[in-house]
Amino acid sequence: VVLPLEVKIPSLRISLQGILDEDAYREERLSQLESLDETRLDAEKRHRAYADQMCWQYNKKVYERDIYGGDLVLRLDSRIDKKTGEGRMFRPKWLGPYRVMKDYGNGAYLLCTLE
Repeated sequence: VVLPLEVKIPSLRISLQGILDEDAYREERLSQLESLDETRLDAEKRHRAYADQMCWQYNKKVYERDIYGGDLVLRLDSRIDKKTGEGRMFRPKWLGPYRVMKDYGNGAYLLCTLE
């Protein structure tokens, strides 16, 4: 029979329980939990900074373009379910090209096919 290493060499928790009384051990544990909260907050801050950096990297080459009458555009296929992606298999995501006939404002356009 082989004894686990923890049986022969006590862990820090076991050795502190023998040295510290219950109140001191409780305060030590509370200080460990408070430092854990600070560590989690620091990790969350670093994660948020990383996400902001990735968002900036992704969007830095996106240019806003105005659409005028006569421009050729592609239209998103509305038959594709946006949440599940159902209906997209072996089908293009975009339809077109279409020609912009009229701009109604607020992103609404009158489109017609090229035929």
